[in-house]
Amino acid sequence: MLNNVKINASVIKKGEGFVEKFQSALKELAAGNQPKNTQELTVYEKSFEQKNNTSLVMVKSGTEKYLLAAGDGEIFQALHGETVGNGKVCELSHDNAQVIQQYFGYTRPQAFGTEIATMGLGDRLGVASPGHIETTRERKVKPILAQQSIRELTLLNRTMTDILDAAAFAVFQEGYKDGYGADADHIKLEEDIVHAINLGFSFITLDCSEQIRNDIEGMSSEEILQEFNKLSSDEKDYYHDQYLNQSFDAAGVAISFDEEKLAKNALVYGEAINFMEHVYTQYIIKSDHPIDFEISIDETETVTAPESHFFVGKELERRGVKVESMAPRFCGEFQKGIDYIGDLQQFEKELSEHAAIARHFGYKLSIHSGSDKFSVFPIIGKYTEGVLHIKTAGTNWLEAIRVIAKENPDLYRRMHVYAEDHFEETLQYYHVTPDLDSIAPLHDTADADLPKYMDHDAARQLFHVTYGILLTAKDDSGKDLFHTEFFETLLNNEDTYRDGLVSHIGRHLDLLGL
Repeated sequence: MLNNVKINASVIKKGEGFVEKFQSALKELAAGNQPKNTQELTVYEKSFEQKNNTSLVMVKSGTEKYLLAAGDGEIFQALHGETVGNGKVCELSHDNAQVIQQYFGYTRPQAFGTEIATMGLGDRLGVASPGHIETTRERKVKPILAQQSIRELTLLNRTMTDILDAAAFAVFQEGYKDGYGADADHIKLEEDIVHAINLGFSFITLDCSEQIRNDIEGMSSEEILQEFNKLSSDEKDYYHDQYLNQSFDAAGVAISFDEEKLAKNALVYGEAINFMEHVYTQYIIKSDHPIDFEISIDETETVTAPESHFFVGKELERRGVKVESMAPRFCGEFQKGIDYIGDLQQFEKELSEHAAIARHFGYKLSIHSGSDKFSVFPIIGKYTEGVLHIKTAGTNWLEAIRVIAKENPDLYRRMHVYAEDHFEETLQYYHVTPDLDSIAPLHDTADADLPKYMDHDAARQLFHVTYGILLTAKDDSGKDLFHTEFFETLLNNEDTYRDGLVSHIGRHLDLLGL
């Protein structure tokens, strides 16, 4: 694997003609004018900024992006770069991301609370956010541009800093000033929570899967009650007093607990709720900036029953823990990269109840693995009334693969073969059940038809889960097998990728009513 996959950062390569290709643009910038495209440079016009006696613009030369700066103000002095005439050519480094965030507040992530829909967009590549911004700019939703789990970061050798920097530069490039978020997704460890908050993440998704007892589901009624009786007298008395044989109305959903249901929920979620409270009181409310706090109880082996969702929500309410969103595990299967698998009528019934419970407690319902669940999006939009959180991720990578298939068929073929050869390695990280034998053989498929693989469920899942292996693969000499060529192809076809994302993610939002 690569030691460090720096997807968003450029390194200044001073080859022949380096100075000359920037001179005219910097001259215009120094005069207070927005530079124009040249044969050597693509100018991102929306990025043009003038502040504190400094003019700035983002440009692309080949596949490398830079900030150009001219002036004599404090921003100019703070930026790290190569001096060219009276200006600077600055790499998209972490140091420069910090400068941009210091002086341009719109490039810092923010929390959005419970009154507007948010969409986690999971830019695994560090280059998808411009398309995400264009997709969401005029919609009734706020983009969470930076969203990566520790698992995804590990598989790609990226860091939390990398994804924040990529989002900040994308926002600057697009001149997007309407606000975006950054989600430390499916975070489990306290040290990672501290790190994320210190970096400025505006959204924390707490994964409680290690505190949820999955063993209870397989117990008999007698065994559940015996296990419950092992709790302290104070705990048992508390649960009995608060829940036993009581009825609750959660926005029209009737909830009640007999002895077995109460015992089961207390056992399954008790430790997890304690952990939620601990994280909230020790870290979330002590943060120096607002944070959207999400609880994930979806990474379990069993479906979240309405009474279980209510139980968790009620306990958090009793303890004064304020959350912005909750992610239960729904019936059916939300497998990666493909549509919902399951009974739509049952899903609608249970989704309506979960949405009502969320509304009762004043937080948003969160839909995880929400990419490509087109058949249930209208249902979700209807019952959440357009106020929800939904997470997507891998579908953006699949749209990138579609671009590769179209623009570099040879690379696609090599990646496809490698993915098939290494598919089994990914099953330790992801639950998917593709029928790989249903995928049309490559040798029978013309180059022009390669993009159609991204319309086939099994092929989509094949690529969906092998992204880490593909982007970090090396040959025996230590040379990248695909990474460099992949990003060169993608960045040389930036508009094609953007258009694909606008269309694909836009379809999600249309069906959700956003």
